[in-house]
Amino acid sequence: MRKTILIIEDNFDIREGTAEILSLAGNYEVLTAENGKEGVDIALNQRPDLILCDIMMPELDGYGVLYILAKNPATADIPFVFLTAKSERADLRKAMEMGADDYLTKPFDDLELLNAIETRLKKRERFVSNSPTVTLSGLGEHEPDQLLHELVENTRRKLFKKKHLIYEEGDTPHFIYYIVKGMVRSFLLYQDGRELSTDIYIDDSFFGFESVMLNRKYTDNAAALEDCEIALIPKDKFFELFYNKRSIADKFIKMLSGNIHEKEEQMLAFAYDTVRKRVANALVNVAEKSLDDNTQDTVTIRISRDDLAALAGTANETISRMLADFKDEELITKKGSAISIGSIKKLKAIKY
Repeated sequence: MRKTILIIEDNFDIREGTAEILSLAGNYEVLTAENGKEGVDIALNQRPDLILCDIMMPELDGYGVLYILAKNPATADIPFVFLTAKSERADLRKAMEMGADDYLTKPFDDLELLNAIETRLKKRERFVSNSPTVTLSGLGEHEPDQLLHELVENTRRKLFKKKHLIYEEGDTPHFIYYIVKGMVRSFLLYQDGRELSTDIYIDDSFFGFESVMLNRKYTDNAAALEDCEIALIPKDKFFELFYNKRSIADKFIKMLSGNIHEKEEQMLAFAYDTVRKRVANALVNVAEKSLDDNTQDTVTIRISRDDLAALAGTANETISRMLADFKDEELITKKGSAISIGSIKKLKAIKY
């Protein structure tokens, strides 16, 4: 089935050239708009399968187009790819922070364009085919989980490559994040370049909600520890559920309180625990969040030396020395970035 692509671009040559490439590909119906306002009208009336949109345009820029379409339930789930001549990191970060699915930096070649479109359309098809229908009547004690499940299933998802930044300290929060698949770490970045990991999030975890709930800019950073699929829940949709459902409010307030308590314990550990204990705790932290079964005592984890050092609050050289010691003591075996832990309980029992 042919897919419909909307191109919103004020430059005639780029707009027509891109439309010609897509038409020649044979798989697409192409719609074009020469400014943002016209593009919004076409998107609302025609509901294309994907939108390619320039950032810098008269009347209504690309950011405005994305904002309007993301607010409308009829167009919120349409994959949105920015076309931009700007390569400055701040502009690209703003585009992704607002919920764009991808970007292409002009000039781009035919293959880049077609690959970006094909990837996003395939991702959208998988999302639609795998989305179950949730009935919300008579939820009882399972109400918060099922309400959140429905919210996630009807939210735009994004793929983040390993080490890709999801948000940075000082950014204004627009979303609550939910990990569909993958692992994410939050961290602080010091002026001398050192990093201190503050938490790790795995499948079926929400993160980034503290700043949204407290109405403040992010005070830390978040990056993918591995390739991730993440649902981006707009904060207005989150607050609509938060204020109308007491069970949702209770759940997130408990999560917020738990996170604060965990960070207090982490700071105390950094102040008073030995390096050996901190490294053991870091391994246990990653291990426990990688388990499929809570009764499991052995597990293999994959984490780089840099990430482990940031999580334990120590230097890379110290991590290498501690891992060598643990290996000699037969607590772990190591192959590349894979660390096999023989007994989580024994690592937890390390006191000094």
